[in-house]
Amino acid sequence: MFTIILTGLLAVTGLTPVHADPTPTAPGPSDVFIEGQSCSIAWSVDPTGGWTTMNIYLMTGNNYDMVRLATVGTVDGTNPTKTTYSYPCPQVSPHAPIYFYEFSSPASANLTWTTRFTITDSISNIVPAPQATQPGGANIPWGTGTIIGTSASASGSTSSSTASTMASSPAVSTTDSGVSPTDTIGTTSTPAPSTTSTTTPNGAIMGVPSRVLWRAVFSIGVSTFSFTVMF
Repeated sequence: MFTIILTGLLAVTGLTPVHADPTPTAPGPSDVFIEGQSCSIAWSVDPTGGWTTMNIYLMTGNNYDMVRLATVGTVDGTNPTKTTYSYPCPQVSPHAPIYFYEFSSPASANLTWTTRFTITDSISNIVPAPQATQPGGANIPWGTGTIIGTSASASGSTSSSTASTMASSPAVSTTDSGVSPTDTIGTTSTPAPSTTSTTTPNGAIMGVPSRVLWRAVFSIGVSTFSFTVMF
């Protein structure tokens, strides 16, 4: 009976459609960018054609209370010839590995994130992240930074940015992001209370709304029950 139920469960989960959201591939945790020079971002495209409007935000804060610092730009996340974006790095404080990017689209309820990286004025002026562990206890350093001269806003599924929009250069046309899918990005962690995170092969964090997961669990439960009754 257990084997039959398990087989039915795997069949159901295997048939569940999964939306292929873009996957961030850079920057990674060891990347350092200099203020005033080029800050670069890379991703793998959405092959389903949904993310034609992909918003990119510069973020900071912990995994449960993300802070949106600025709107970096808007690109086509389905275009395989444009998988990178560059813009002038802002002046920030502190100069620590506490910054990351968030990708979102009106076409999807999901959010995806890069891991944390450093923005500084010089390589010799980098300080450790102010906090060693996340509020949930995970050993992932973090901190809350600011862009000098601007305000920021808390990020969430229903919040909007009040931070400044960064002056940006056009997306760079390329078919190769230059980042190996085997690059180690870091430890997976829960991004926010309303989402559950998963890790892609390159280590980027992807968020899935809890309501979607509950619907999936409910569907799986019903299908499992049907297999039990029938067999």
